[in-house]
Amino acid sequence: VQLQASGGGLVQSGGSLRLSCAASGRTFSRYAMGWFRQAPGKEREFVSAISWRGGSTYYADSVKARFTISRDSCKNTMYLQMNSLKREDTAVYYCASASTGLVAGTREADFGSWGQGTLVTVSS
Repeated sequence: VQLQASGGGLVQSGGSLRLSCAASGRTFSRYAMGWFRQAPGKEREFVSAISWRGGSTYYADSVKARFTISRDSCKNTMYLQMNSLKREDTAVYYCASASTGLVAGTREADFGSWGQGTLVTVSS
């Protein structure tokens, strides 16, 4: 599967952005998807994940109640709506696809296909 993330940019603290991840190459709707991020000088970390039908969603504690993950199988696209952004949300955001329909875990190893990142910069 090929994944293309987009939607990053520069936003002020407290603002919002919506990231998109367009998938192609295999049946998008059959697999769980996720978002990870990597801040400068830090390890890549889990942000959010969604099961194949969207019925189950998972969030890192740091983004709960601020970020919302969703997917549109008709458009083969996953989204991450990010509200109340903070400076510590500044990172390169990556989308990823699992090889299972349910979210098996939130480790990088649980996701086999990765897109290129999109940079989100939150200014104060």
